[in-house]
Amino acid sequence: MPVEIADVHELLDVLDGVGLAVTLCGGWGVDALIGEQTRPHNDVDIWVAMEDDSALRAALARLGFTQFRVDNPSNHVLADESGRQVDVHLIRVEDDGSALYEVVGDDPYVLPREVFTTGVVGGRTVRCISADQQMLDHASGYVPGETDLTDMRLLHERIGTAYLPPFGQ
Repeated sequence: MPVEIADVHELLDVLDGVGLAVTLCGGWGVDALIGEQTRPHNDVDIWVAMEDDSALRAALARLGFTQFRVDNPSNHVLADESGRQVDVHLIRVEDDGSALYEVVGDDPYVLPREVFTTGVVGGRTVRCISADQQMLDHASGYVPGETDLTDMRLLHERIGTAYLPPFGQ
């Protein structure tokens, strides 16, 4: 089931209501930077502090979300009965405002404080990752799919984000 703007707002309302600060990344993060929905989305990708994971799960359980998949100790996916998914990336927030995303067997992935910014989803200001960080995130760690290629092209064309390999020149 596609995740619509109203779904993103509902998720953020619930999480904001219990005092959880989450940061959009992935496709909705790209759309937040561009300021409009550019394509259908199958999920909502978020960065959230590790220590907030239990509270996040409890808050989203109120909307019917349960464990769907565990990719690694720092990444899991929650889903509801209608098929909406939330792809949760757990980070350790440092005192200086930077964050570390830890994957077993790899050095931690560092998110400098400066990459945390805001964008707009459906007229609502949201926390998201910068366009340059989006490009870096999509250029490392996995083979990008067609939607990744489209998203990075949009960041380049609309915002002027410099391409990184394997994206265009």
